[in-house]
Amino acid sequence: MNAKRDDEAEGFTAEEKAAMKERAAEVRTSKRSGASGDPAKELLDKIAELPDDDRAVAEKVHALVVEHAPTLTHRTWYGMPAYAKDGKVLLFLQPSSKFKVRYSTLGFNDVAALDDGHVWPTSFAITTLTADDEQRIAELIVRAVG
Repeated sequence: MNAKRDDEAEGFTAEEKAAMKERAAEVRTSKRSGASGDPAKELLDKIAELPDDDRAVAEKVHALVVEHAPTLTHRTWYGMPAYAKDGKVLLFLQPSSKFKVRYSTLGFNDVAALDDGHVWPTSFAITTLTADDEQRIAELIVRAVG
């Protein structure tokens, strides 16, 4: 029998609960008729709130999306920077500080056109970004949009 970690035995972690609350608030805001919320501004506000290392990565990813996929809609998703195509989140950045882990995650959802045979990656760990890394991410973004 496998032993459960303390956070698994107790249910969701505080960080997971906070993310779910953020998502519920996002849904409520989007459903309000005449909602005055600006999803693109909310995304930029979330990026601005991040700790320095996460903010640097998020700003670079945001700039790459703006440059290479200008048709994507900017928004938050579970309180994370996200970019949608036709209303569905295509890619998102999970900052390392969100769940207190050692790296940020650039994730692509099922609407991303990254298919490559029967098996392909849909998430990428990021600790920092070099020019080569930025080029690779730009290529993934372009490919994901289709």
